[in-house]
Amino acid sequence: MSQRREFLKRSAIGALSLPLLSFDFKKDWSLDVLTSDQGDNEDYWKMVRKQFPLKEGQTYFNNGTMGPTSGYALDKMIHHMLYWGEHGAEVDYKNGSGPELLTGYFPYEELRKKLGKIINCEFGEISLTQNATFGMNYVGMGLDLKKGDELLNTNQEHGGGFGAWQLLAKRKECVYKQATMPMPANDPQEIIDAVLKEVTKKTKVIAIPHIVSVYGTVMPIKEICAEARKRGIFTVIDGAQCVGHVKVDVKDLGCDAYYSSLHKWLLAPSGSGILYVNKEVVEDIWATIPSYNWDNQEDHGFRLMQNGTGNPAILAGFDAAVDFYDTIGEDRWLGRIKELGAYLRKGLREFDHVNIHSSTNEALAAGITTYAVDGLSGPDLQKTLWEREKLQPRSVGEELMRHSVHIYNSKEEIDRALQVIGTLA
Repeated sequence: MSQRREFLKRSAIGALSLPLLSFDFKKDWSLDVLTSDQGDNEDYWKMVRKQFPLKEGQTYFNNGTMGPTSGYALDKMIHHMLYWGEHGAEVDYKNGSGPELLTGYFPYEELRKKLGKIINCEFGEISLTQNATFGMNYVGMGLDLKKGDELLNTNQEHGGGFGAWQLLAKRKECVYKQATMPMPANDPQEIIDAVLKEVTKKTKVIAIPHIVSVYGTVMPIKEICAEARKRGIFTVIDGAQCVGHVKVDVKDLGCDAYYSSLHKWLLAPSGSGILYVNKEVVEDIWATIPSYNWDNQEDHGFRLMQNGTGNPAILAGFDAAVDFYDTIGEDRWLGRIKELGAYLRKGLREFDHVNIHSSTNEALAAGITTYAVDGLSGPDLQKTLWEREKLQPRSVGEELMRHSVHIYNSKEEIDRALQVIGTLA
């Protein structure tokens, strides 16, 4: 019996170790190679692709769901867990080393300062969260809403963009409304008009996406926020698909609150999110998960991110992902996504049997393109692309395919997808 138990124990340990076997711990996952001044040529991007431990011969086109983490960030995260698992007894928790053991009680000011430079705000206006849904709920549950207050979404929200508002409408007897978006959305003014059409004197919150999750539409947020501010309406922007995808300048947008999941386009580890609340209005937001600093009036971002014990290795990987982004450079990073997205859409427009549901106005488009192929369901198209060329975008519903592109992708991979689609006429 003891031999059997030992065998099962060893088998279990071996099974747990299998996912790590393909990760090269000995490789120098350095940022130095990313500083090349080669510009945007294909050789540079081939080198960038090698910084991800994605399996060769397979192509990942589902960044809108989850972005793969770079080897550099994974290395920092894994070694953090391994090191402090071994040296935990050396941590003096009370004298500044607490963040090496757990999160949730520490301000992480340096990481928040880096993020503030990316979205253009003070670090005190940023809270570190697990994801966009947390950000939405921290704001929604923190607002002092009353019976009869109107809360406005669109009809193209992700569940992480509407859940809190529907709950609050039921719980506090607010009025929940949705603006009907044009489909496809090619005219910014039509989007603005569709949202403002639903606004009344009772509207207290406009909560809308910066990029629509299903269709990839880049919304004219700045214009909507400007009009909302004139009318005294609180604006909450769902930026789950945005930071690391398009330029995000929260001060230029003029929103009151903005949240994002950085494990998507910024390629941070899963469980990496941020919430921005403008310092002019943050005092009006109650903490949703109160702990020691629930009433901290010096650092409101810290006040709102009190969430108890978490995994500090994720924060180490989060910080490394931000450094990875900064080293490549915002303009080069965002420009490459835009270039590949436009390249895919141009190819798709050549086919009569393909219907593009995303915006074909390039001013309203970026790295997400959603389309349908005549006579083929979304799941069947996804299966066909994988079986023929090991290409993995994501089907949406029964009809649509959502195809995301990022810096680790290439035009050659997009060409292979177009070749398959071309045979399906």
